[in-house]
Amino acid sequence: MLEEFQLEKKYLKQIFENIQDGIIIMNQERTIVLMNPSAERLTGWKVSNKVPYCSFCEHRTLTPHENKCYLIQNDEVPYFLSDMPTYHGKKINVEMSTALMFHDTNSDQKEYLLVLRDQGLKQKEEEARISKLIIKKLIEAKETEHKRLAQELHDGVGQSLFTISVALQAIESYVHEERLHTYIEEVRNELEKVMTDVKSYSYHLRPQSLDRLGLVATIESLVSTIRATNSGLSIDFFTNVEERFPSTVEINLYRVIQEAIHNIVKYASANEVRINLERIEGEILLFITDDGVGFDVSEVESRGLGLKHMQERIDQLDGKFEIDSAPGIGTKVSIRITNPEEREF
Repeated sequence: MLEEFQLEKKYLKQIFENIQDGIIIMNQERTIVLMNPSAERLTGWKVSNKVPYCSFCEHRTLTPHENKCYLIQNDEVPYFLSDMPTYHGKKINVEMSTALMFHDTNSDQKEYLLVLRDQGLKQKEEEARISKLIIKKLIEAKETEHKRLAQELHDGVGQSLFTISVALQAIESYVHEERLHTYIEEVRNELEKVMTDVKSYSYHLRPQSLDRLGLVATIESLVSTIRATNSGLSIDFFTNVEERFPSTVEINLYRVIQEAIHNIVKYASANEVRINLERIEGEILLFITDDGVGFDVSEVESRGLGLKHMQERIDQLDGKFEIDSAPGIGTKVSIRITNPEEREF
């Protein structure tokens, strides 16, 4: 029985010293008798200091014989919000609760438990949640617009240009003058370039294969394009993924790979690039490595918005994003996403 009591006492002490809420024992004169480290960090008060009156108590109207402290007046208050002055000279918004802990009926002395919970932490968490939601909606709106524009370019502008190309061929069959034949041929060649450009713009805005065939097929197509346009770069893609992921996972992972390869081609002077996309139980693992010039990760902020946008996209998936690099040893981008099936706009 004694051992159980000592163990319980030990755990209660650990809770008292490590809990994030501020815990204070004060008497009816509001003098602090005992306080935990969190209360001291939050307020700057010390044992034997008097707990100051909160903003509400400083300005509330009192009835005769009523205690100025609303918490003491009511003995027990389960939930109360107000601004509390601190030793540091500023006021903090706190949630307070109190309970009568001890009452000596002979002397009428009372001691109260005062619990303080910093609302600033909640406000910061809420601000972070709203900021993340705004970024999520902006990315969603951007991808929706990209999809619309890509469709318009492919089905609208692309089809119109193809119709013009067919019309030129028909006109050419009625032209017998060599000079006009040469001119029409030049126009048709220029038209072919424009059609190729429109197709390329449409692909970069939103690859149709991403919606139709999925992430793996689209990465393979991207890798083939990079190989064709960058003869000095060896790029390989390895994967064990066979299934489709939610659209938000696929588009964000694709954009990250697209941005990473863009950075490699533009800055890394790499000879080899390796993309690994793996599905292991409930996780997606993505690794993008190159043998390029590398960079100082501590100066990542100076490398533009690309890496920041990659980070934001993975944050939307509640994933982990890491960059390992140093001058002369290349770069590795590592991404880990847990429970991808739960991620959807």
